[in-house]
Amino acid sequence: MKGKIGLLFSLLLISGYANAELRIYTEQYPPYNMTTNGQPFAHSQKDITGLCTDVLTAVLEGAKVEYSIKLRDLSYGLKRTEQHSDHGIYCVSRTADRDPAFNWVGPLASIKWSLFAKPGSSIDLKNLEHARKYKIGGYKGDVMTTYLADKGFNVSAISNNGLNARRLVQDQIDLWVADGLAGPYLAADASDVTDLEQVLVFRETPMYLAINKNTDPKVLSALQNSYEKLVSSGDLETISRSYGF
Repeated sequence: MKGKIGLLFSLLLISGYANAELRIYTEQYPPYNMTTNGQPFAHSQKDITGLCTDVLTAVLEGAKVEYSIKLRDLSYGLKRTEQHSDHGIYCVSRTADRDPAFNWVGPLASIKWSLFAKPGSSIDLKNLEHARKYKIGGYKGDVMTTYLADKGFNVSAISNNGLNARRLVQDQIDLWVADGLAGPYLAADASDVTDLEQVLVFRETPMYLAINKNTDPKVLSALQNSYEKLVSSGDLETISRSYGF
């Protein structure tokens, strides 16, 4: 009798764990992850869109797992994911300090570290070293901005990244360091500036879904298999192309 009860209890535990809902977080970073109404948070998946969101949704549906997606700030999502099983966050870079803390699925997309000039600019860069003679606008705390500053480039960083496009057209800076997709999106949205000249892509950072280390390995395997099918079928490329990649 005890054996039957023990077996039943074990089966219930396995069933409950296998059917656990993945609680997934993201941040406001258009056009990769963003709310449909521009708000900095969202409680429901129907209010969240973007390139990474579309790719991840396809992966989750292909893996046939239960899930929910909420949009919060990055630090909140990272903390929740690190502390709780069946939690995840996207799209995040797989840095050296983050790598051992999570399991990873992807990459879902890549951020292109780019230098932009104003519309119609004649600036022509063959490589990053050619940018040393120019004044480069950046965003305080941003990894791309910090990278250039640490390398000794002439960087002028401000706390409102959206104003850098306006600084370009007003000749306050010569170049602006930003992501290849997010930069033009932000320029149009915050400064009403379009047709920026992307004069150089000097680095690329792959972005992933990070999953808590204690999440069921079967769930992780299902997600990775679904991702690989998305790549091999060409559907990942199709989604990326729809956002200008």
